[in-house]
Amino acid sequence: MSTHPIAIIGAGLAGAATAWQLARRGHDVVILERSVPASEWGSSHGSARILRYTYPDPFYTGLMVEARRGWDELEGLRGERLITPTGSLDYGATRDPAALASVLAGAGIAHELLTAAEAGDRWAGFAFDGPVLWHENAGVIDAEETVKTMVTLAVAAGADLRQNWAAARVLPHGDDYLVESESGDSVVASQVVVAAGGWLPALLGGLGLPQEALDAFPRLEVRQEQALHFPYRDRETVWPTFINKRSDIQVYGLPGGRDADFRGQKVAEYNGGRVIGSALEHDRVVDPARRERLVQYVAEALPGLVPEPYAETTCLFTNAPADEFIIDRVGGVTILSPCSGHGAKFAPLLGELTARLVTGADSGVARFRPLAALAGA
Repeated sequence: MSTHPIAIIGAGLAGAATAWQLARRGHDVVILERSVPASEWGSSHGSARILRYTYPDPFYTGLMVEARRGWDELEGLRGERLITPTGSLDYGATRDPAALASVLAGAGIAHELLTAAEAGDRWAGFAFDGPVLWHENAGVIDAEETVKTMVTLAVAAGADLRQNWAAARVLPHGDDYLVESESGDSVVASQVVVAAGGWLPALLGGLGLPQEALDAFPRLEVRQEQALHFPYRDRETVWPTFINKRSDIQVYGLPGGRDADFRGQKVAEYNGGRVIGSALEHDRVVDPARRERLVQYVAEALPGLVPEPYAETTCLFTNAPADEFIIDRVGGVTILSPCSGHGAKFAPLLGELTARLVTGADSGVARFRPLAALAGA
């Protein structure tokens, strides 16, 4: 058995969760982060991500039930809340609230299916045009503090954190692996977990994977998304998170927390940003036309907000086919990509699932393993 550590590339939510789960099990871990944990250039920065149970596929709702137990444990270890309860609204012709309600009912999750008028009486800041699903167990995740908490727990359990260490390639090194940085540093590792987020497409060809694995790997699409913060007309009103899917636009929103100085709603168009090759092309420039499209939506659909953004930001979505996650390995290289903008809520569980796969405790979740049938997987 190798005496070298397990190297984890990336200290966002996925990488930090995996480091914590491996280190707490007694494994030697080194975290290789290209800047700092929860960097503003990645996908896990800031104070606002949605936690919800609403999925058309019961599999993901069940996964969220399991993930919530991990959140409860993590908050207990931290001694402070990482999730702010807000409840959540789902509505719009292509969101199908009734179907989502059926899934929640099957999982035993409390919810209400309301008419537009009933929902409008409760949440006057919204202009509803059809049925609305409400479930109170939803909330807002403080992504940055979650990453910091998991990294702190991993380091306390013996993990080594190396910041400003940008991985460039992974090479076979006898029975082990050599991870090289962009600046020429190197680390010998027994196994490698790649949790590189939007950098994965640029890094994939340098992971030493066989060509058949590269050919079979799901095509990833990285988008530079943008979110705008709109002020509440009534600062005393408590806003829920929401997802509104219409035929012409798909929008989500949530209380912005620190990101919005606690005075506004973070609103974004799902997959409304430009497609880029990888995070290397992330320029953090908000597109004026897309900004105006969202402003018009707010003016029409969210009368409780002033349709004048006072803050804006960009972030990265790494999309995979069918919005599935990827937790798969070839040899001693494991790729962890909780894709398509919905992975944050599963963070503690994703770390646990990855740790099990890396250590051979189980064979992993079949639907997250597109390469499992290949030789050497």
